[in-house]
Parts: sequence; structure tokens; C-alpha cells
Amino acid sequence: MTSAPTLKFEKLLWPAYPQIAGMDEAGRGALAGPVCVGAVILPGDRAHLTQALGGARDSKQMTPLSRSKLAGVIQSVAQSWGVGFASASEIDTLGIVPATRLAGLRALEALANYPGYLLTDFRFELPELDIPQTALVKGDQKSLSIACASILAKTARDKLMQELDGEYPHYGFRQHKGYGTLFHRNKIKGLGYSEIHRRTFVIKTP
Repeated sequence: MTSAPTLKFEKLLWPAYPQIAGMDEAGRGALAGPVCVGAVILPGDRAHLTQALGGARDSKQMTPLSRSKLAGVIQSVAQSWGVGFASASEIDTLGIVPATRLAGLRALEALANYPGYLLTDFRFELPELDIPQTALVKGDQKSLSIACASILAKTARDKLMQELDGEYPHYGFRQHKGYGTLFHRNKIKGLGYSEIHRRTFVIKTP
């Protein structure tokens, strides 16, 4: 089991940058639905944060229930938080990397306080912004800010996919959240694409 994310990187940066936003995405590899980015600015009360957010992990290592519970805690203790989406059609038009960056910009716009520094997970940078930033390999396992952003992105996207399941009930979005499970790929093969499928993504034949 991996160790819990810490405030190591935040502590190094806080003296010069009191407003640090951790950022991470969810849904990048899905075949349907949007990509979502979470952004979280944690306050400098380190002892309180360690206690309140002690269960935070890379969102993929957590159960849906534990993610949902901790998401509410993150929103209550964070100095500021936001999520941003880029739709399947935007992904098809722009490509997944630019669309993910667009979702990241929207997450930053949703923050009450604009950050002076970004900590992001590896392969997720926002070069169009004139803000110092560091992309950490396995950042959601190392930085508490990034882990919290990962949890908010995952829970927000999962909730949206559950809602979209009601609009497109035959694809099973509630179960697989748009990822390429065998069930989902068989449904695409039989039913074709829905309006929220990413038509530019390669679907492996079942």
C-alpha cells in the first residue's frame, strides 16, 4: 500500500507562495463523458489539515463512499476549491490534452482566490498561464493538495456520469462512468455512439 500524501511540497513553497493550488484530472482515458479537473487551495493550518484530511489518497485507491465523504470535508476545510469540465465534443475538436487544459482553466476560474503557484499531477501542465508550476510524478500520491484535487475531480465527474445515465440508460454509465469496459464497448458496437461519446477515441474491438 502506498504511503499517504503529505504537505512536503506545500511547506517548501508556502513561505513564498501562500496561495498554492493542487490540480488533477479525472476521466482523461474514458470513451464517453467529459474530462474533469479539480483545483484545491489548502490553508496553512498544517496540523488541522493533517487531521481532517488524513484519509486522502489518490482517488483511484479509494472507494466511492470514502471519496464522497472526504470530498465534503475537503470542500469545508479548503481555502478555495473548484472543478472544471471539458465536454466530449470539445475533446473531439481540440484533442484530449488541450481539452484537459481547458477544463483546468475553468477549475481555476471557479476558485474564490487565484493561486500564485500550481502543483499538478504529472503530464498535466498549463503552459498558457504565467504562473510558476510543478508537475509531480505520481503527484496525487505525494502532495495532499493534488490528492484533494483528484478526489474532487473524480467525485464531480462520477456524479455527472450517474446523472447522464438517466439520459442515456442503455450504455451503463452509472456502472463504468464512461470507461472502456467490455460491457461498454459491446454497447457501443451494438448501439453506436451517443451524443456524449468521444468519437475520436480508438475503441478496441471486444
